[in-house]
Amino acid sequence: MAPQRFREQFAQIQRSMPDVPLAMGPDDSGEFLYEKGVVLARDGEEARLVEDTVREHFTATAGLSADRVRRAGPRTNRTGITRIRVADPGEGGAEGDPAVAGALRSLRTLEGRAGRRLVSRNHIVSIAVNACPGDEPVPLPRTAPPNPAPAGTPYDPATAVGVLVVDTGLVRDHRDCPLLARTDGDPETDECDEDGVLRQYSGHGTFIAGLVAAVAPNTDVTVRGTLNDAGAILESEFGERLFEAVDEGGWPDILSLSAGTSNGRADGLLGVHAFMEELRARRTLLVAAAGNNGSATPFWPAAYADLPGWEDSVLSVGALRADGEGAACFSNHGPWVRVWAPGERLTGPLTGFTTPVPYVYQHSTYDDCRYGFPYACTCRHPRHSGVLSEPGQGPAKADQVMFEGPAQWSGTSFATPLVAGLVASRMTDRGEDDPRVAGGRLLAEDTGVAGVRGEDVPALLPPTWSPVAADAPGDGA
Repeated sequence: MAPQRFREQFAQIQRSMPDVPLAMGPDDSGEFLYEKGVVLARDGEEARLVEDTVREHFTATAGLSADRVRRAGPRTNRTGITRIRVADPGEGGAEGDPAVAGALRSLRTLEGRAGRRLVSRNHIVSIAVNACPGDEPVPLPRTAPPNPAPAGTPYDPATAVGVLVVDTGLVRDHRDCPLLARTDGDPETDECDEDGVLRQYSGHGTFIAGLVAAVAPNTDVTVRGTLNDAGAILESEFGERLFEAVDEGGWPDILSLSAGTSNGRADGLLGVHAFMEELRARRTLLVAAAGNNGSATPFWPAAYADLPGWEDSVLSVGALRADGEGAACFSNHGPWVRVWAPGERLTGPLTGFTTPVPYVYQHSTYDDCRYGFPYACTCRHPRHSGVLSEPGQGPAKADQVMFEGPAQWSGTSFATPLVAGLVASRMTDRGEDDPRVAGGRLLAEDTGVAGVRGEDVPALLPPTWSPVAADAPGDGA
């Protein structure tokens, strides 16, 4: 059964996507979320083959209805994929989806002959891949210094590096924060609820933009609001939104992405493959988060860094502990993670400085690391204690705090913009105009070493970042 933390994520994203029935997979293990009753296929002849094969299989299988198999989206589009409905999404619960499982099973023989995937679940791509409990971000006094601190590099519009952040957009008063005075992009939609309380993951894109600007002041940072549904989006829509993001402002030098999903496979996401193919032909460097569910399973699109053909165009980033010595307990890991950077207790702007914004903590807090490591979870803060949403204990008193600008936050979400900023900083410092070359040289020449699960891994520590004492070293660090 899926752990409680994953069920919290499910409920959170389902509330933000009420018209998209979701399921947990595979087999309710809590590894990823996907759209019920729907599969993806490449449009054209392959989509017709998938429809016919699924319909034939369902006709011969008790409990599955062939009459419901039909196209559920445009037959052609820029991403090259289409949605095929295989069941009524409203039927059954969230724990698995027999129709989708049957559809995937029906194509296995044909996929074996073709030597590649023909059908896929429609996964949820999200920044909230492990339902990190709602006791982060932590508000800090307005006088709290950023960590990393702003570098001293002057801004030069003629040489500024273009960084595109695909995330939740920007809070309305972001330019009141000096770090974000030049940052441009989309405003967050529904930044606050009807009571004026900051929604979960509001400010996420703003925080990331602040980290990029601190590490690399000579940048033009643009933040797109692609992930405004509690930080999530359907895979079938994600590829198109990525294309829209680069269409609007052109392909940037660096694309910073702190979202993704596992899918139980080692060959990427069908819904973003067309974008990844185009990325490979461009000069843009994609810097992508390795994910926060403490797993070695490939997390996409970050894990494209380990696929032939994308080694130079994708840089996957894992999160180090607050002391920079080992891995954060939540960070995904494995040989597909190319580099590690600080990802715990970073300090940056969540709002500007115009109006304090209330925020209510609604999830559980944890006395121990929720992934089983023998030290306290870093997503805790002494100010926010007590059980807020444990099942069976009835409603609990929510803990409301006020944000007036700075916040402290943890996750591979934030290790990622540090690395994006370090690549941009190298481009400025060395006069390099190719972000992929700059990224490769940064890894070859400037990395230190951290210990992750008994192995030495390449680590990048921003010069203006200050380590914070870890609670205790764990075996998993």
